[in-house]
Amino acid sequence: MGGILTLTVEHLVLSAAGVGLALLVGIPLAILITRYRAVAGFTMAVTDVLQTIPSMALLAALMIYLGLGNQTLVVTLMIYSLLPIVRNTYTGIISIDKGLIEAGKGMGMTRWQLLRMVQIPIALPVIMAGVRVAMVTAIGIATLGVLIGAGGLGAPIWRGMQIVDSSMILSGAIPAALIAIICNYGLAKLENAVVPRGMRVSSPAKS
Repeated sequence: MGGILTLTVEHLVLSAAGVGLALLVGIPLAILITRYRAVAGFTMAVTDVLQTIPSMALLAALMIYLGLGNQTLVVTLMIYSLLPIVRNTYTGIISIDKGLIEAGKGMGMTRWQLLRMVQIPIALPVIMAGVRVAMVTAIGIATLGVLIGAGGLGAPIWRGMQIVDSSMILSGAIPAALIAIICNYGLAKLENAVVPRGMRVSSPAKS
């Protein structure tokens, strides 16, 4: 039991590290392409292509350059997490009512102040939806990390497949599924919590 718990924590940390790196790269990239719309289509196309590469193929390719271990898995998870984060951040920002932007400019806000005080807060629920998708995806892909010597819950799954032991397979698959469900639920709650107060829809009063 202790071993599975350790692997579960390691699996979650590796997944979160990949998504965290994708946030550090993806959000600034998305903000940049909102300023330069001409490259937005190309950027989205590149992230789309990266998303379609089979997980095992990308792991194998990166392993050649980065070697075996957790670092290769984390970079792989970062790449797969980029698409939902870049797309949602870009969509969230460009879909903001132009009237709000003009109102901010009328108040004398700089471009940085508009981004920090208007655009990011309003787009945050959409960004969080992308983070939620990225995290659940990363948790699933991370089970393949065992093939390149990384840690996580892929170890009991792979070992169970080798010796045809369904209970061992489930000892890795069930915790992976559970943390995906928990992360999805928790991030969905956070997604709702970051909706700006003025944009929340109140429940109709009961008669």
